[in-house]
Amino acid sequence: MAHDGRGDDGRTDRPDPGGVPTDRFHPGGAPDDTPPGDAQAETVPTDLGDPSDFDPPGAVAAGSDRFGMPGRPLRRSSFLVGFTGALGVLLAYAVFLGVRNSAGILVLVVIALFLAVGLNPAVVRLRSWGLPNGLAVTAVTLTVLLLIVGGLVALVPPVVTQSGQFVEQLPSYVEELRRNKAVNDFVVRYDVMDKVKAAADADTIGRALGGVLGGAQLIFGTVFRALTVLVLTIYFLAYFDRLRRVGYALVPRSRRRRVRLIGDEILAKVGAYMVGALSIAVLAGVTTFVFALVVGLPYPFALAVVVAVADLIPQIGATLGAVVVSLVGFATGLPVGIACVAFLVVYQQVENYLIYPKVMRRSVEVNEVAALLAALLGVSLMGVVGALIAIPTVAALQLILREVVLPRQDRR
Repeated sequence: MAHDGRGDDGRTDRPDPGGVPTDRFHPGGAPDDTPPGDAQAETVPTDLGDPSDFDPPGAVAAGSDRFGMPGRPLRRSSFLVGFTGALGVLLAYAVFLGVRNSAGILVLVVIALFLAVGLNPAVVRLRSWGLPNGLAVTAVTLTVLLLIVGGLVALVPPVVTQSGQFVEQLPSYVEELRRNKAVNDFVVRYDVMDKVKAAADADTIGRALGGVLGGAQLIFGTVFRALTVLVLTIYFLAYFDRLRRVGYALVPRSRRRRVRLIGDEILAKVGAYMVGALSIAVLAGVTTFVFALVVGLPYPFALAVVVAVADLIPQIGATLGAVVVSLVGFATGLPVGIACVAFLVVYQQVENYLIYPKVMRRSVEVNEVAALLAALLGVSLMGVVGALIAIPTVAALQLILREVVLPRQDRR
């Protein structure tokens, strides 16, 4: 009997479209963008559940009986098409206004989601040790809070002490200025005392009070935003698996398995980036602490915390930490300040060209040029938040480009 190209199951044998390799992102060898004619040949995973599981029982039958059968579709008149288009434009404009007005809240949500994705591997590790999900989330949250409180305890006392010393020495500074002949001539020539008295009126005091209230509002606003990020992060951590399942359920069933594999890989890369960035920051803080003890800098632990926190900011964070440590060094003494500058310059070169590339290449596998361009673009678009999420975003786009876009172009 002649072979007609059909297998035992009745389907026609077809060549491999484009030679897409079978790997963890192409389960069963089925490409992600199967042409419409090959829809029946695509292998549908059976371990993801039926989409009808997301509907309440009896929803279809209740809808057809309770609300009646649907009628004939409306005619596509020019008025209906124009009216629908106008509604679409108004809806798009309303969405734009909503996003613009809630940009501050959306930034907080993005930060909380980013932190939750980065902290989720720690929660998963604790659950693998036998802890329930609630206890794992609580342990991770308490650890983060202890780190934040420890940093504040290290930073606040030096600031309070230095401020108190300045207030105590202020009368002696004023007395020294009064003894200076050049300062007295300056005060007499430009009527400084008269101008000070004229400035000390009700309007000036009112403006100063407004400035104080503005500063208090800034402080309370910062505290409120920090608490909002903390609460959102806790919620995202507690319901992380449920949110992920709901997100994957929105994908068509035929593509759900591959989207889940790629999405889990992206989440893993974000978590790896967080671990790598924290490791580099801790290393910078420990190195600064040891150096501060060797050269005799005041408040070495506080300076180490400043350097570690600033090092979490890509591109510019290490420079900010170096400036703070150098200023403290020059305030201590000229030789100490020169030693601080030399040490921090050498350490930044070692970190930029040896430590950072190795850690990030092993964790997120992002090209150095792409990481630099992404960080600069993120800073220009979203400031510090954009710099924080730039490298994980590039890692996600690189994965999608390699696993989805390029194979599709190769088949054309």
